[in-house]
Amino acid sequence: MDRQSHTITLYTSQTETVLQVLERDGVCFSKEAYVRKKYEESAPIFLTAYSFFVQEAGKFAPKPEGAEYPYWAFHDLYNVDASGRAGILKLRVPIEETVLFDVRDWNRILCLKYLGETEEEEKRFQKELDARGLTETKIMLTDFYPDWKREIKESWKRLFRHHETLCQGQDVTKNGIQAGLWRLKKEWIE
Repeated sequence: MDRQSHTITLYTSQTETVLQVLERDGVCFSKEAYVRKKYEESAPIFLTAYSFFVQEAGKFAPKPEGAEYPYWAFHDLYNVDASGRAGILKLRVPIEETVLFDVRDWNRILCLKYLGETEEEEKRFQKELDARGLTETKIMLTDFYPDWKREIKESWKRLFRHHETLCQGQDVTKNGIQAGLWRLKKEWIE
């Protein structure tokens, strides 16, 4: 991260359609409909996680008009999955346009898991669910357990616990920094 200019280098893998829109319009926004189409029968899982992100991430980076869902980018190239994509973009993004977090925390949310402060807290929570014959997926994809669902969603706010520290250039994670971007801009491409 370059503290002087307040930008961060990130990598993202995008489709040919996104690249064409960037070339034509100079900016591209992701939409909920794209997520539904991409994930088809798995869409409810992703929409649950993405909707949470959309609701909370605007507190850290304002969502511009036209943005619905985020694009994902990574600080390290090795975290980028380029399968089925047109190309990997190297971006230089203003830090104020990023929401930064630990990739492992986001992966837990994508699995609809409780995100504890510690591993021990997560184990205690899992033990409580096991005792009741529940799973986090069952809780999050139905309307039958509102209190449990609220507790899991509340735990997901921990996704943003490192945002400020990461924006200051301090890497507090061990396995990678992920970024949510409300848009992609042609001018960011290096």
